[in-house]
Amino acid sequence: MSLKKAMIFAAGRGDRMRPLTDACPKPLLQVGGKPLIVWQIERLARAGFQTIVINHAWLGAQIEAALGDGSRWQVELRYSAEHAALETAGGIVQALPLLEDDGASEVFAAIAGDVYADFDYATLNARADTLKTRSEPGMHLVMVPNPAFHPRGDFGLIDGVLSLDAQPRLTFGSIGLYDTRMFRDLPRGTRRALTPYYRETIARGLASGELYEGLWENVGTPEQLQALDQRLNTR
Repeated sequence: MSLKKAMIFAAGRGDRMRPLTDACPKPLLQVGGKPLIVWQIERLARAGFQTIVINHAWLGAQIEAALGDGSRWQVELRYSAEHAALETAGGIVQALPLLEDDGASEVFAAIAGDVYADFDYATLNARADTLKTRSEPGMHLVMVPNPAFHPRGDFGLIDGVLSLDAQPRLTFGSIGLYDTRMFRDLPRGTRRALTPYYRETIARGLASGELYEGLWENVGTPEQLQALDQRLNTR
């Protein structure tokens, strides 16, 4: 069994990236000759994903116009429009009808639209199979070494299980697997972050994790964008 569905979070305003994001949504900013989000779509397509849900709010029509239906990558792109950004958990709830077919629960991959990573999403298949067998919904998070802008990290990782207390701490790489059952109690249209879901799931011992040490960048500022662009262009 392999993962078929993914979601890319693309609804944020990208305030720290202004003025670049005043007229262009952050996921369409280019690095290495392609929009950030296209690097992700290409990697997901290569890994065998068939359906990618993209939520958007700020300048969302530009995202749909630029990416179309996904056929050029042999995937189906589905769009979840938000009038005002609902944050991550709220965005997932809004998109549940696009993630679940006929209401059947789904384990799906989710990625932030402003992250660049040379990560192989096909490696998540075995993790997804494990999550699908559980009676309670869990999650799997891809962790990275702490970047300079986040030196204290987020969670500990012991023998593949995430911990709220263990040291040393690692940074969540904004790549994860989630079970749609986790979000069914939140009303659609509610603005809600994912952080409480992380903490509760980890506290209950239902969150696995892995360390990824390849190229990963959370592109938050014009300077970070320029540095990544130079790095990709010189490869």
